[in-house]
Amino acid sequence: MILYSFTDRTIALLLATFIMFFGDSTMASSLKLADPSELAGKWQATLFAREDSPQSPALQDTPANLCILELKANQTLGEGAGCLSVWLGEQVAGWFTEPDGIAITGTEGSKILFFSRQRVGLYRGTLKSGLVITLSPEVH
Repeated sequence: MILYSFTDRTIALLLATFIMFFGDSTMASSLKLADPSELAGKWQATLFAREDSPQSPALQDTPANLCILELKANQTLGEGAGCLSVWLGEQVAGWFTEPDGIAITGTEGSKILFFSRQRVGLYRGTLKSGLVITLSPEVH
């Protein structure tokens, strides 16, 4: 009787270990790290309050709440970096991809803002102030 319960307990622990191991590897493979060249280019950055809609016409017409941000293939920021720096209150310098979004870095290389992927072509980041920035491909 003791032998059977020990065996059952061992089997249960082994099964739990296998589920944890294969669950983690399955999850990791489902989050694909985008190549920087896939995201390089010009993006429209829109700043808005959490209760506002990013498509709010009044907000779209305000130049201070809209800028074009260039993500360069070498993972630095081009056009629009100054605009983003003003919104963040610190100098931005670069970016890198993460499995679930885009990280913006400061001059020392540390991550200062994370844009989570909402869907294809739409990323969203929240500032400490509660304001929200969305990134979407620039529309010509």
